[in-house]
Amino acid sequence: MAKTTEELFKRHSIEEYIVSEEPFYLAVSDEIDIFEAAFAERVPILLKGPTGTGKTRFVEYMSWRLNKQSAKNGRRDPTPLVTVACHEDMTASDLVGRYLLEPDGTRWIDGPLTRAVKYGGLCYLDEIVEARKDTTVLIHPLADHRRLLHIEKLGEVIEAHPDFLLVISYNPGYQSAIKDLKHSTRQRFIAIEF
Repeated sequence: MAKTTEELFKRHSIEEYIVSEEPFYLAVSDEIDIFEAAFAERVPILLKGPTGTGKTRFVEYMSWRLNKQSAKNGRRDPTPLVTVACHEDMTASDLVGRYLLEPDGTRWIDGPLTRAVKYGGLCYLDEIVEARKDTTVLIHPLADHRRLLHIEKLGEVIEAHPDFLLVISYNPGYQSAIKDLKHSTRQRFIAIEF
């Protein structure tokens, strides 16, 4: 007997992406203040620095910290952290979503970026330059004043939830020049160096 898609793949609810325990992080400079100011204004953040300097841990810590602050302010909905490890085979569909074949037809399933855009939260694209170029261009209208995600396969445009923030990271100078972050992408973000 063939298994259904539901049996093959566990579908996580957005609430499962909450950082509930404080990750260890020791501030080096004013990166916490910069992140909080960017989050308050919904300005996308670019974390850049060599491998192993704490970029991912910093995002986890900031997610926890933002949730702690919102709980103090009486806000009930925590801010999830959706992390995507980018790689050279990653397509726009991996981020946005795709149709799945099922015995009785097809069904659309949202990707991690779409879920974060719809429900709010931090979406962290780790090592963005490792992804294919069509993937990085996808985030341009999401990372500027429009805050829109175009889903071509559905013919839809989604406006980002008020609590959505895009965070990306990369290691400048550590990849080849071919894999450097395009200027048109970089200019949409406030940068924090590690």
